[in-house]
Amino acid sequence: MSEVVIKVENLKKHFPINEAVPFKKSTQSVKAVDGVSFEVYKGETLGIVGESGCGKSTMARLINQLIRPTEGVVEFKGKNLATLGSKEIRSIRKSIQMVFQNPYASLDPRKTIEYLIAEPLAIHHIGDAKSRKKRVIELLEVVGLSGYHAERYVHEFSGGQRQRINIARALALNPDIIICDEPVSALDVSVQAQVINLLKDLQRKFDLTYIFISHDLNVVRYICDRIAVMYLGKIVEIGTYEELYENPKHPYTKALLSAIPKENPFDKKERILLEGDVPSPVNPPPGCSFHKRCPHAMEHCKKDVPAFVDLGETQKVACHLYS
Repeated sequence: MSEVVIKVENLKKHFPINEAVPFKKSTQSVKAVDGVSFEVYKGETLGIVGESGCGKSTMARLINQLIRPTEGVVEFKGKNLATLGSKEIRSIRKSIQMVFQNPYASLDPRKTIEYLIAEPLAIHHIGDAKSRKKRVIELLEVVGLSGYHAERYVHEFSGGQRQRINIARALALNPDIIICDEPVSALDVSVQAQVINLLKDLQRKFDLTYIFISHDLNVVRYICDRIAVMYLGKIVEIGTYEELYENPKHPYTKALLSAIPKENPFDKKERILLEGDVPSPVNPPPGCSFHKRCPHAMEHCKKDVPAFVDLGETQKVACHLYS
């Protein structure tokens, strides 16, 4: 059995809605993440997919404690991060790094590349100026850039190069796990492939563990070992990419996969069109959160929350069709 690096249990994040009336306590909240549980094993890539607004990015920030959970447990190597103080969290963050979606917004244009990559080392008081500069040059070469790029500024690089700089910065502290939040969605398709291949090479070289968040199912299939499907703040299905792509069980997973463009124009596989809109996370429906759009919804789907059902060694689904 592989070592568990991250363990998440019943994780919730509810953002209170500010009322128009001053000093009045808010009684409503946006349930961005609403009872999520999963494990991430050492050396694997866990993909998290779902529609925009389903809670993927919020969950990433909860894992790294950039925001604190309303409820639930986030364990990193046996430590519950939700109970740690800010000083201990700061130390833990050396091992849990993030690569953000927008390579343009996540780098300060006023600083040199050397400063940006060396900044995590300076914050954690690692090395002196000379050793940090040497480390920066090493990291630039590892991600496919050159040492002389260290003296340049962000505006001198393309989008793909900027994302390589972000990856180099994430590697600076030798982390155990990197959370990639839509790391290629802002890039051209040809550049996406280069960055994905770089991430795979770095994983093999440094024995990294990834949590890879994306809405692009083709990208997720290429890089991920297991995939968790999120809908309205909950995980509805999880399994290996072979299980989910070849034998999806949850109706929402089936609908997502049917939206992937066909490689063969003569493929007769029909697109599953879901009716209605995603319910508001302020007032999610009772029972199964998907029942208002599900073509197979039954009466008890409207009342009872489905439990996770094991369908094999790795595949689990939260659906009354299998309970």
